[in-house]
This record gives sequence, C-alpha cells and structure tokens, in this order.
Amino acid sequence: DLGLLVIDEEQKFGVGHKEKIKTLRTTVDCLTLTATPIPRTLQFSLMGARDLSIMNTPPPNRQPIQTEVQVYNEDFIRDAIYFETERGGQVFFIYNRIAGLAEMAAIIQALCPDLSIGYAHGQMEGHELEERILDFIDKKYDVLVCTNIVESGVDIPNVNTIIVNNAHQFGLSDLHQLRGRVGRSNKKAFCYLLAPPMSTLPNDSRKRLQTLEQHSDLGSGFQIAMRDLDIRGAGNLLGGEQSGFMAEIGFEMYQKILDEAIRELKRTDFKELFKEEIARQDDFVQDCTIDTDLEILIPDEYVESITERLSLYQRLDNCETEEELIMMKQELGDRFGPVPQQVEDLFITVRCRKLAVDLGFEKMSLKDNTLRCFFINRPDSPYFESDTFQKIIQFLQTGTNKGKLKQTGKLFLLIASDIKNMDALYRFLRAMHQFCFTDDTVTV
Repeated sequence: DLGLLVIDEEQKFGVGHKEKIKTLRTTVDCLTLTATPIPRTLQFSLMGARDLSIMNTPPPNRQPIQTEVQVYNEDFIRDAIYFETERGGQVFFIYNRIAGLAEMAAIIQALCPDLSIGYAHGQMEGHELEERILDFIDKKYDVLVCTNIVESGVDIPNVNTIIVNNAHQFGLSDLHQLRGRVGRSNKKAFCYLLAPPMSTLPNDSRKRLQTLEQHSDLGSGFQIAMRDLDIRGAGNLLGGEQSGFMAEIGFEMYQKILDEAIRELKRTDFKELFKEEIARQDDFVQDCTIDTDLEILIPDEYVESITERLSLYQRLDNCETEEELIMMKQELGDRFGPVPQQVEDLFITVRCRKLAVDLGFEKMSLKDNTLRCFFINRPDSPYFESDTFQKIIQFLQTGTNKGKLKQTGKLFLLIASDIKNMDALYRFLRAMHQFCFTDDTVTV
C-alpha cells in the first residue's frame, strides 16, 4: 500500500533507478529531495511537468561559507590548516585519487608536523573506514585527507575548513555538496578550491568554479542548479541522459523536431488511425520563434528574484487570450510598479507569436528595422495549397503595405521593411491576419 515515495540525494540516482522504483506501485506519489537538482530534473520543473518547492531558510545561527578559488600552493595550504586548528577546529582535505591518497597525507604531514593527519577512502574495509571516521569525530585527527566519499551524510560540526584539490575536475553539484560538509555550526566556515590558473582551464571548468565562488550565500543551491543547467544543458527528456545539450541543437529545436516527427507519423504510417484528426487539422504551425536585436525581457532591476522571473515567463507563455494578458499586465503593475518598455514589448511578442502561428510562420526575425518571416520549411506541405497562404499573397499584392514575397529555391520568405519596433510588427501582422481571416476576432 505504498502511497508516497521519498528520494533523498536525488542527484545520485540515475533515470533507470528512479523510474524502476516508481513502477513498484502505479499510483505512488514521488517526492525528490536534493540541494542541487540535476539539470534534467530542474528542466522538468521549469517546464511545469513537475511541481517545485524551494526551501531557502537555513537552520538558525548558520553563517555563509566563505569560498575562494586558489592555485595550489603549499604555504597557503599550511596557513589555512593552522588557522582552523588554532581556533579548535578540524579540516577536510579532499584528494580524489585513491592511488595517491597516502602520499598526499604524507605531504600534509610534512607541512604540519605537529598535527595528526589521517586518511580515508571508499576501498577501505568497512570496519576500518568506520573506525577512521569515528576517530576523526573524536578529534584524534586534526586533518582528514579523503576522497569525495564524505560529500553526503557526514555531519561533523567541528570541521569548518575544507580544501578541495584539483577542484576543476569535480562537477558543480559535487563541489556544492562537498562545501556543505563545513559550516554546520555557528562558526564561520571556509571552502578553498585549489585549481590551475583560471586562464588555463576549459570554459566549463572555469564557469563551475566561478559559480561556486559567486554563490556562497545560505540557500544558494537553486541558483547553483540553474547555473549547472545553463552550463551542461537539460539532457534527454525522453531518455536516460540527465544532462547535455541534445547534440547541441537546444531544447526549443529539440521540441520542434519531436512535434514534427509525431505529426509526420500521424500523416504517414498511422494516417488511418488519425484520419479524423488530420481532416479537421488546420494548424500547420505549432509555434513561432522571434529573433530580434531589441531588448525583450523582464529586467533584473524590475523583478529581482530569478525564481519569480522564471515563473512570470512561464505564465506569460501560457496566456491564451487577450483578457489573460491584460490581467497579467495589471498584476505586474500592482506588484512591481510601472511596466518598463522591455516588458511591454514582451507582451506584444506573445501577441505576435500567436498571430504568426495562425498565418503559418515558423520563425520571424526583426533586425535593423527589417522583418523576415519564414514559412514552413517543407515545400510539399499542404499549407502552400491552403486559403491562408493564397490570402497572404493577395495581401502583399494590394500595394498598401511594406511587404514582399521572396523565394529561395523551394522555400518562401516574407520580407517587410521599416518595421522599427514590436508595436510596428504587431500592427503589420494584425493587418495581414484581418485580411486573411474574415473573422476579425484574434485568438491571442
């Protein structure tokens, strides 16, 4: 009678593990807990496929962990260790190669000859590893040189300095988890990330270290996870990869290709099964993207919270009617003050996208006061035999507008000049829409 499944440390599980556990009961509710969601899980939440709750409030009397990126330097390591031990604390030194762990412990012992140094790793016998950790808790060691085996489930309040060697070789989630091993009391804690000079590191490694250094406040796990999503990509939403850029095509293109593939299968291999749906289907385009050199966004200074901005973007994208857009704009004005021009343009963009979908545009580009509207990129599409396409041609032939049709190979492109802003774009599309459709009401 399992009703609720709780998965803690979710970032340690693979897709197969989580799905297998959930199939044990078909109606089970699943709650996943993690300080740093893996990119795939976070993307599901941002899409609205999963509910998201963020706990930002730390336990009482906790202080932010001071995080610094440093080049490996034995004098610096010695000073950091002595600073901690002289105030009665202990130190984790993370070295993630078992083969060289004892040698690294010997180096630390040579740097600090009057301190007691121990080491631990996951290939030790269970009882030996347990004894080593318990000795460290009992303060028989001042410094524990270990692998990242301590990143989960270790709570030793007296340890308030952690030094991570070769930090550039760790993932962002791992580094955040390791940093969380210190600062578990009311004492000021320190995290030192040792790595080669920033200029010599790969771009992704440099971004990871900079993210940890910038986001050291309590409750910053969500911001770090967002940055991890940005660096690594969302992975495969239908498969097992939990990070990655979907062969570098991006989520929007990935979703577009997926929708097109489903529609194509309905029209070919499964046309008998979906013949009624195909017969009444006149939505040749599912969505339209807009590329522009104008600034269209919710500014940071208007809505400071990143989670609030993400929520507003999501709500705006889900608006289906003009009434919903008007109500949401009024809400923004009430909550955050007068709506800036960038946000005004954002609302107009939503209207333009809806009009463009009705007209059959897959993409629009507005740059240098010139509008380019890209039709469906399949020359054999029934769209080009539709009344909508014929009406657009008639509209362009009236001579009362600034647009013209251009053909490149088998593909069609609509070009309009002197479109200086989003308001001008909306007026142009609105006029075309009213010409093409006898019903003057526009679904926004």
